[in-house]
Amino acid sequence: MRPAGDFDYERGGAGYAERRRTDPRIAARVHAALGTARTVLNVGAGAGSYEPADRQVIAVEPSAAMRAQRPADRPAIAARAEDLPFADASVDAAMAMMTVHQWADLDRGLRELRRVSRGPVVILTFDPAELDRLWLADYLPELMAGERSRFPAIERIAGILDPCTVTEVPVPLDCVDGFLEAYYGRPEAFTDPAVRRSQSSWSFLDPAVARRGLDRLAAELAGGEWDRRYGRLRSQPEFAGALRLLVGTGTGTP
Repeated sequence: MRPAGDFDYERGGAGYAERRRTDPRIAARVHAALGTARTVLNVGAGAGSYEPADRQVIAVEPSAAMRAQRPADRPAIAARAEDLPFADASVDAAMAMMTVHQWADLDRGLRELRRVSRGPVVILTFDPAELDRLWLADYLPELMAGERSRFPAIERIAGILDPCTVTEVPVPLDCVDGFLEAYYGRPEAFTDPAVRRSQSSWSFLDPAVARRGLDRLAAELAGGEWDRRYGRLRSQPEFAGALRLLVGTGTGTP
């Protein structure tokens, strides 16, 4: 199957199950948003992060490499958000975790989630307008510019799922889901190639540009400049960044 979005997880998805794990504090918000749903469709399910263990989950994931990283007792169907092989109103709720920016047709994908769900549609994503809250933008503005072009505007998602609530999700200091903001207080992590390999954003950055920014970061960590500017973040319990939880509460086909 061809890549469903702008990043090829067949080639670049190794290690996601290890480094992109479910953070329990973020998961608590996601699971609460699912309400009383007993059957949950997870679209763009990847290795299975944020799937509730106490409900029946039906997972959809187009990448074979990502499906292979799932637990044996939680297989996923090879399909895409834009063409879900399910009847109207066939599940209690639908969820999509950090995946909408990967869909070839966002509007169609969201309408498909709305079509198959009898209840809430829960989306975890990043607000592109707020990505520069993370200090990494000072070292690699090109990285954040690339991310802003990839993530759909929150207003666009909310408009399709209307009525829809949007909630800012704080990121805990010891977050175990290794997206960019997870390391707001652990800057040394970005010097680890294994960490960067589990963040698709780096694949869109010119290697020379990435190296220049990372070399500057390493030098300022070694010289203490990073800590003089941002050291308070090493002990700040949470970071209010760009992570957002959207819950569409309409019902049926939009």
